[in-house]
Amino acid sequence: MPQTDSATSTSDTPSVPRSRAWTVVLTASAGQFLVVLDVSVVNVALPSMRADLGLTAAGLQWVINAYAIAFAGFMLLGGRAADLYGRKAMFLLGLGLFTAASVAGGLAQEGWQLVAGRAVQGLGAAVLSPATLTLVTGAVPAGPARTRAIATWTAVGAAGGAAGGFVGGLLVDLLSWRWVLLVNVPIGVLVLAGAVFWLRESRTGGGRRVDLPGAVLVTAGLATLAYGIVQTEAAGWTDPATVLTLLGGLGLLAVFVLVESRTAAPLMPLKLFRTRAVSAANVGILLCGSSSFGMWFFMTTYAQGVLGYSPLQAGLALVPSSLSVVLGSKLAPRLMPSVGARNLAVTGALIGATGFAWQSTMTADGSFLTTILGPGILMMGGIGLATTPLSTLATSSAAPGDAGLVSGLVNTSRTMGGALGIATLTTIATAVTGPAATPTGLTTGYAAAFRVSTAILVGAALVMLLWLPKSARTVPSKCDRRV
Repeated sequence: MPQTDSATSTSDTPSVPRSRAWTVVLTASAGQFLVVLDVSVVNVALPSMRADLGLTAAGLQWVINAYAIAFAGFMLLGGRAADLYGRKAMFLLGLGLFTAASVAGGLAQEGWQLVAGRAVQGLGAAVLSPATLTLVTGAVPAGPARTRAIATWTAVGAAGGAAGGFVGGLLVDLLSWRWVLLVNVPIGVLVLAGAVFWLRESRTGGGRRVDLPGAVLVTAGLATLAYGIVQTEAAGWTDPATVLTLLGGLGLLAVFVLVESRTAAPLMPLKLFRTRAVSAANVGILLCGSSSFGMWFFMTTYAQGVLGYSPLQAGLALVPSSLSVVLGSKLAPRLMPSVGARNLAVTGALIGATGFAWQSTMTADGSFLTTILGPGILMMGGIGLATTPLSTLATSSAAPGDAGLVSGLVNTSRTMGGALGIATLTTIATAVTGPAATPTGLTTGYAAAFRVSTAILVGAALVMLLWLPKSARTVPSKCDRRV
């Protein structure tokens, strides 16, 4: 049977061999890969879904949005549940729910069934994703080894988002759109089997219960805010329904903050944000996510809609960018000791901004080398360099009892940043393109979106330079000393 230990009594637990620790890291990273893959893998399958299920334009949009809203809305609750009820238990529950929903979505016969399956996938991802990062940080002691482990988690997750276009294009071309969802099933089953035997249970709940009012308020607030953000693509930012929805989401989050300040055992202790590294790193992650998520969307649509690539060709064209984000994430731990986490994050953001600025010079008759390959490598290599030190600073500054919550916060920042970025950039691109969606018009709109992304990353670099601590020391906890 799998071994079980509690983070509250780990001082007597023998050290876990390094090979066992990295088995945990790879298992958790595989779960994160599936979660992030499903953010982008359906993009190239949307036309086939629409033709097969008779989806309207609005229905097609909800295939994407249902996943994003459920994912963002339940993320903090999933993170706290991992702390209270066990990281392994929540990993298994989230991955099981995600895999089952993939079956339901892949076998859908009606549009509403597909949208419902995507929403349940997002719920499973919200339970699973925070547990993945907490398992990684709990399996490896604080220091260079943990930084390398977080880099692996970041690289594998980023590769999931980057590989979405290629995997989706390959499956649609060779099989059908249903396999962009059904492919999760064999992978999910294998990861579940590995998790049962290789993961250790750990929790830091100490008998506490979930803060139910806080859980309801933050989930409703984040979901409402995410819904308002994704609606801007169709209705615009000034539409009364959009404004009311966004204000409603912000209002619910304001009430959540008020309730948390007066609750004895809050879902999110507000003292977390007094830690400079946690608050600044999450802002940096949100800003980087708002640019990088949009990059995959615009590059995929540019390759297919303007340059005339097939789904598979578009996916292959983005493979170098996929590899660059992995390389950047894996280089970061080697550079952090000499450069410093803050300086590396700032440098990564500026490298990414250079790539976005280059991409903004795109033309309707651009070549692969100058409009996809070169800019893509800089954009995603820079994001990879920036994300690892930011995640390390945020998670290493958390108390053991809040590790799952901070992991959920990191993922919430990334997801909400991505949702906000895609909605904002799409609105800008559409406004610049105008009613005539010619290749030249589309390219002009996409170029404007990349210029805004450049400004966002330059702003992120400035925020990180001024706000992140120059150095962050972390003290290994009992949970850390298990390995």
